[in-house]
Amino acid sequence: MHYQLIHKSIEFIEQHLEEDLDLEKVAKAAGLSKYHFHRVFRKYVNKNVHEYIRARRLSQAANLLLYSETRILEIALQYGFESQEAFTRAFKEIYDLPPAQYRSQVRLLIQEREVFTMSEITGWYITGTHPDNYKVEIDPRVCYKTSPSMHLHSNEEAAQDDNGFGTLMQQFQAREYRGKRMRFSGFVRTEDVTGWSGLWMRVDDHQQNMLAFDNMQNRSIQGTTEWNHYACVMDIPSEADVINIGILLSGTGQVWLGECEFEEVGKDVPVTDGSTGAVNLPSGPQNLKFDQQQQPEQSASS
Repeated sequence: MHYQLIHKSIEFIEQHLEEDLDLEKVAKAAGLSKYHFHRVFRKYVNKNVHEYIRARRLSQAANLLLYSETRILEIALQYGFESQEAFTRAFKEIYDLPPAQYRSQVRLLIQEREVFTMSEITGWYITGTHPDNYKVEIDPRVCYKTSPSMHLHSNEEAAQDDNGFGTLMQQFQAREYRGKRMRFSGFVRTEDVTGWSGLWMRVDDHQQNMLAFDNMQNRSIQGTTEWNHYACVMDIPSEADVINIGILLSGTGQVWLGECEFEEVGKDVPVTDGSTGAVNLPSGPQNLKFDQQQQPEQSASS
């Protein structure tokens, strides 16, 4: 599946950000030709490989500016820029400030900044089996790109609840998305997740009956992982009334979520509906007359 190839390629990029990287090397790591990989990567990540690598390098450089005393020239060379001037131009395009000014001004903002609690994060709320065992905040220290990430993590009480989970979520009307194929995606980073984690998406009708659901449990995120791109994709039926989206943490650990998107995609992007278990079933009814003793594979080949 293409999502698995994207995960593999992003893992490769994250592991080699400080090395010489180009489309051909990343495509080779994913096992595709560079032309095919370029199309697939752009379709699923909404940026080409060069743009992605550049953004991640600048994000890592920004963290070094804020949380280390490394000289700007050393940071520029560490992340593949030929000179401090080239680094400054690229950095300013995204962060609107030259590196030195960013280091001095944003450091002051972080020092004075209070942690945002759930009551201050518009549109989102936390729930689950025991919501009190989980906490959510905006984390200014861990950024995917330029914006602080959402941080969902367990407390000590969560370790006593083997089957507990917490989820950060929101819900909204489905009216304008009916008949469309929609994708909820984001970049996720985890640390010491003992159970599992994943994005999730659910579609309900006006009676709160579930029409479609995917929580990534069949492709869950576990343990400690660097930033990677994940998505839930599903068709929104005409009778849909409410769409729910979120990220789930089962057990203990920490999860960061950044750069979320909710967008329409083409029919060439496969759905990930976790409730569709019919893929391994026959395409139609079999042996309705009870007169076939052969296995389906044998009768099909006879």
